[in-house]
Amino acid sequence: MGKIISSFFISLDGVVESPDKWHFPYWSDEMGAAVGAGIQRSAAMLMGRRLYDEWSSYWTTTEADPEIATAFLNAPKYVLSNTLKTADWENTTIISGDVAAGVRELKERIDGDITMSGSATTVRWLLANGLLDRLDLLVHPIAVGSGQRLFEDTPTHPLKLVSSETFRTGVLNLSYVPDAG
Repeated sequence: MGKIISSFFISLDGVVESPDKWHFPYWSDEMGAAVGAGIQRSAAMLMGRRLYDEWSSYWTTTEADPEIATAFLNAPKYVLSNTLKTADWENTTIISGDVAAGVRELKERIDGDITMSGSATTVRWLLANGLLDRLDLLVHPIAVGSGQRLFEDTPTHPLKLVSSETFRTGVLNLSYVPDAG
């Protein structure tokens, strides 16, 4: 059975929007190894409509980062959307209609990690529907001040820390699972 694992670059004040504007000074070999390990463990990718639109236009060539682009191009990709009618990015399937049932079926069918990077709205929906298995956060030692936060206007979701690591740059590599009590 597959497990849905979501990963974010996140600031101390919870901002996940536009990490390209604040995260690069903290990039290190340690972070690269953590991100690379997540990509290597991925059996499939899951994303919301907006992330699909952004990534399908950016990662269609290997010019940006050949290793990551190749992994993304070859990976089975699943987009949660009731508005997207076609998906031109190779190896992409749209999950629509009863999306929660579609995600449950995907988890039953996939053997391994179903990874997500970004898609804050989708992660909040997955948590609310009991479908997220793990949340990995690379917490950067910076307060960004503005931008979309991971948790905005959400109900309470108890989480349990299952692993932690501190990188030399001060970034915390944290993994949480939903805590049923």
